[in-house]
Amino acid sequence: MVPPVFPATGPVGPAPTSGIPTSPAPAGPSREQRPAVQEYAGAALGGPPTAGPTDPTAPAGPDRLGAGGSPDGPISAPPDAPGLTAPAPRRRLPVVLAVVLLLVLAGVGVAVVRPGPVADWLGGGAEDTRAEPAAPEPSPSAVLAGADPNAPEPTPDGVRAALDPLVGAAALGDRVNVSVADAVTGQSLFGRGADDGTVPASVTKLVTGVTVLAARGPGYRIPTRAVAGANPGEVVIVGGGDPTLAVDKNGFYPGAARLDDLARQVEQALGGAKPTKVIIDGSLYSGPGLEPGWDEDIPTGGYGSPITALMTDGARRDVPQAKRDHEAGNHAAERVSEPDLTAGRAFARLFGLPNSAVSRGTAPVAGGDATAGAPGSELGKVESMPLVRLVDIMITDSDNIIAEALARQVALARDKPGSFVGAGAAMDEVAGELGLPADELSLADGSGLSRTNRISPSLLTDLITLAGNGSRPELAAIFGGLPVAAWSGTLGDRYETAGTEAGAGVVRAKTGTLSSVNAIAGLVTTKDGRLLTFAVLTDRVPGGSDPARVALDRIAATLASCGCR
Repeated sequence: MVPPVFPATGPVGPAPTSGIPTSPAPAGPSREQRPAVQEYAGAALGGPPTAGPTDPTAPAGPDRLGAGGSPDGPISAPPDAPGLTAPAPRRRLPVVLAVVLLLVLAGVGVAVVRPGPVADWLGGGAEDTRAEPAAPEPSPSAVLAGADPNAPEPTPDGVRAALDPLVGAAALGDRVNVSVADAVTGQSLFGRGADDGTVPASVTKLVTGVTVLAARGPGYRIPTRAVAGANPGEVVIVGGGDPTLAVDKNGFYPGAARLDDLARQVEQALGGAKPTKVIIDGSLYSGPGLEPGWDEDIPTGGYGSPITALMTDGARRDVPQAKRDHEAGNHAAERVSEPDLTAGRAFARLFGLPNSAVSRGTAPVAGGDATAGAPGSELGKVESMPLVRLVDIMITDSDNIIAEALARQVALARDKPGSFVGAGAAMDEVAGELGLPADELSLADGSGLSRTNRISPSLLTDLITLAGNGSRPELAAIFGGLPVAAWSGTLGDRYETAGTEAGAGVVRAKTGTLSSVNAIAGLVTTKDGRLLTFAVLTDRVPGGSDPARVALDRIAATLASCGCR
């Protein structure tokens, strides 16, 4: 089969990460116990992107250094686990990822609007309810050329000769763990500390995306409900964990569920009567709103907030300003300190109620009385975009708030507490169920803000292989949001120098950046047209982030430019 032409997302900006220790999640099956991961012959990356329409709401920009935008100082030393030998070759199973992804979307019955050029091809915003377009849309041209499944395969000796001088670059520090594998055969081509748990930063979001798609399914939508309170005039808004919920049509996330829609449903259910009091039920989540080991500036640095079961617009305080900043390439935004109360007060204002009419509480249990307005009876419900879309935004924008919400969805799907600890344990469990080496995974959060997260490079290349081999087609959704070198997302302004430009348009990967930590994991097509998976994680970077990024980019660019035979 010929691998697909995979359309790329439009340019969007990053969300940096930061944090420190918490208890690790329990380990799952070891690498020796797991079944061999089958081949991935999918997301085609070949030539550079062609010109196409752009999305002004999604500009490109680099990852930031840390929560405050500057180096935070050294991290605690990662555990020194001895690396294992190179993984055994995986058996071949050619697939076409584009077909797999389309089948996933058709199967769940959702229309997905992706950021960037693809938004114009797949349809407009949520308010476009036309059954058919007014005029026929032209078929999109290829954004990325297809890889050649019959292209010569690099050899381990060839890859080693090409990469050995680069992985020792001083800018990367003395702990550089790498995994490179052929995407068609599954053969490991290069490993250096490949099985060692390493601080991953935002690369963590690949694990979050795969585990939530496996646990919930790509078509799942997160509900926000309103029920009648215990006393007359009370309405309880029950948070379901949708971080993209908007107040009205002017929300930050296009296509999001809206509180004004919920308010209309409530008023209709009450026969035109308006509530006199709003109670917020955020009991779906437990534990602290901030991961205990996160750096102190996470809540104030613009890229994180307390994680609550009810919030609007990713807890952004000033949505119009956040939109303008996002368009200008600045993706930090001031966040509110109490997202649940802020959302509840916005809901109350839709009924003309003051802030004093809002309080926290729990919804009464519905009884046998089916009368509208009986305590606990449902008065309305709105639902988020499907998870496939939320995963797309999370990966493309490196959105930390969405990542933490999706991690909790994994926990809830596995009947674990909706907390940081519950999410970490659940993601570990699901990774093990998928046959990934969960003993090489330990997560304190789902965004990568925590420095106590540990992921091995080979787990990441295995994960990418699994997502594309067709055995779990719902996992293919992670590929839609991967940034493209020199064009979109956190790679939008990278791979533009003489030493790295060979990777432009043929590297597609998720990046991660903390002070002293730089990581990248994804796909690259060689000059012969061979598709490879790679992951490079460094967590003892001695200097600034920019030299380390260039050194990482040279590794992927070298894979792109060499036949490595």
